[in-house]
Amino acid sequence: MPLRTSPPPLVITDALLVTQDAERRIVRGDLRIEDGRFTHVGPRAPREGAEQVDGRHFAAVPGFINTHGHVAMAPLRGIADDRDLGGFLGILFKVDADRTEADVGAGARAGIAEMLLGGTTSFLDMYYFQDATARAAVELGARGFLGWAVLDADKTTQKGDPVDNAAAFIRRWRDSPLIQPLPAPQGVYVCGEETWRRTRELADREGTPITYHLSETLREVHDHEAAYGKRPVVWLDEIGFLGAGQIAAHGVWLTRREIEILAGRKVAIAHCASSNAKLATGGICPVSELRRAGVVVGIGTDSVASNNSLSMLREMHVAGLFQKHHRWEAAALSHQELLDLATREGARALGRAADLGSLETGKIADLSLFSLDHPTLQPATPEAIVSHLVYSASEEAIDSVYVGGVPVVRHRKLEGADWAAIRSQAAEAAVTLWSRRPAGA
Repeated sequence: MPLRTSPPPLVITDALLVTQDAERRIVRGDLRIEDGRFTHVGPRAPREGAEQVDGRHFAAVPGFINTHGHVAMAPLRGIADDRDLGGFLGILFKVDADRTEADVGAGARAGIAEMLLGGTTSFLDMYYFQDATARAAVELGARGFLGWAVLDADKTTQKGDPVDNAAAFIRRWRDSPLIQPLPAPQGVYVCGEETWRRTRELADREGTPITYHLSETLREVHDHEAAYGKRPVVWLDEIGFLGAGQIAAHGVWLTRREIEILAGRKVAIAHCASSNAKLATGGICPVSELRRAGVVVGIGTDSVASNNSLSMLREMHVAGLFQKHHRWEAAALSHQELLDLATREGARALGRAADLGSLETGKIADLSLFSLDHPTLQPATPEAIVSHLVYSASEEAIDSVYVGGVPVVRHRKLEGADWAAIRSQAAEAAVTLWSRRPAGA
């Protein structure tokens, strides 16, 4: 893949910096960006040779990191509402079975555009035809951690062996500066021991992360216990699969023993509060217990078919409300913790804490500029800004977004693509996909 051209040096002056550094400093200051990384964070930065952006009316916030989704499903928003997971999947499998690489690309462009406009600069995804998603991410300038969906060969519509397909995808994209390719086993309900073993071997060989669905519903857990005599986490550990560099999505139905296993194996969890609630999974991910045990937890939106939004602002808010309400504990998951999950903890889950998740010298310059004049950020004070970001901020408050120092959104408009064309192509794909809904759905 061709290397991405670095922009000229940039200085954002006198902004309210929500650094998300180890001390969670919130200060007035400058950001200088060179070769895609921060070279200065704090009081007056050198201006020489740099383009300048007046940041006086903005809060600079690290780019959000969405740790679970299926972005190409953007044309399927609303297609299977008000159903539990079984009913939802019945419709989705029917509609999804004959998707083409072209309509996956159209959906991916629409979903990535939505995420960028919402301040998400990095996303972890699971799907097939991921080359189309990778091309869309590069086109729009997003940072994609893209998992090729892996299932047992007798349970997939993919041509060829899914593990081999994942390996080929990794080879095609492993040198891209914006794309991290990886394998993504769908879950214990469609992957047998051999598939899990081969996937782990592939990831170890290529040095990639792995992502997969885990213990999303009680039925998934009970069915696996009935078939194998063990809960999914215990079984995956006993077959030698679990290990560092893995991000398991959902993790709703976990016992104390399973949490201890995940912590010991250094497996991260992507918490998808809105999707789990909308599909009536009936449980709440034990985020506090996971974090106390040492498990890294990030936030994921899941797809727009089950959420129906890719908004990390909304997801932080919902995640916090559910934890507080469920636990009868108003202090559960504070606003600062929630912002941590959407930024620095997401980076840790992806194994990129050294590069992403905060505004610090040496890190990659992924950030958003929030307008401090926006009604949802009032009163616009340093003491309140984190609370506002988590509990009240609207996407409309986001003025500009940078990925690796490159502006990908400027004044609420995409820089690298035409939204009208993206919307038109996604709408065309939706017509075909919605026509496949089962009768009476």
